[in-house]
Amino acid sequence: MKRSNTTWALASYAVIVFAFRYGLQRSPIGQRLGAHLPLAFSSFALLLTPLWFFGFGAGEWLRAKLSSRGARVAAGGLLVVPYLVFAIPTRDVQWTLALTMCGLPVVLAALVESSPSSKVSWQDATALATLVAVYMLRVLSRAWPYTGLGALPKLYVADVALYLYVVVRGLPGMGYSFLPQVSDILIGLREWLFFLPFGVGLGLELHFIHFHARLPSTMAVPASLLVTFLLVAVPEEMFFRSILQNLFESRFRPWIALSAAAALFGLSHFNKGAAFNWRYVLLASIAGVFYGRAWRARRRLLAAALAHTAVDLVWSLWFR
Repeated sequence: MKRSNTTWALASYAVIVFAFRYGLQRSPIGQRLGAHLPLAFSSFALLLTPLWFFGFGAGEWLRAKLSSRGARVAAGGLLVVPYLVFAIPTRDVQWTLALTMCGLPVVLAALVESSPSSKVSWQDATALATLVAVYMLRVLSRAWPYTGLGALPKLYVADVALYLYVVVRGLPGMGYSFLPQVSDILIGLREWLFFLPFGVGLGLELHFIHFHARLPSTMAVPASLLVTFLLVAVPEEMFFRSILQNLFESRFRPWIALSAAAALFGLSHFNKGAAFNWRYVLLASIAGVFYGRAWRARRRLLAAALAHTAVDLVWSLWFR
């Protein structure tokens, strides 16, 4: 990492951590956690570390330091640390979960490391399908068994995916960078505007959303913006665009890769509020097309994440 990148990464991370801590202390979640709040927050801060610092070059730096395959595979086991930081002091260590969270990145790293091709392979398909299954089946839901901590298993899965494809595989063209460019904002806003007729018009027509005329509180917008960007947009765009669409492009034409990633993104929303919420699947698939366009424009995750954040922010504040 360059010194300027390191300084900016540390400063922005400190601001983000402070903002989350401030918000948690005053939220119902913080009140429910009580004495466990510092432990839960420490676990969250550790889970956020790879997600944030890899956006400033820490992943490539780590890959260079872990020069041997064996070291890259073994180091994946350290991703269990955020769980142990929370579980050991609370005397609620579930060793089956601990072994799973330590062994999963090691096994998947060994699998991905064995891929003989720079193109998408069966090893990639197996690793990514495993991560999807772990998240969708809520295998790790008991790791942080408190209401309001549901985002932590998602962050763990995102950390594993990042580690596999930045540090272990060194997948080119991911565009996983938080060093902003003007084009990121312009492209993200453009794709958000393009999706708006579908997101609002079609959403209302399908009775998926309903307009609520209200003025959000002063803190509601920045709080929703931060939470949506870090806990929703970045992990999902990293997985579906920087990794999945990127890998698909190594085998298929760009428009096929974009469409396939968008369809899978839509299907990942099938169980939101219903046994099979086809309205959500349809709208999320359409949104995925525009997120994919934002990423593909200059192969930048930030553009896709900004478009995603804008869509979710409008829905969460003015539509339900």
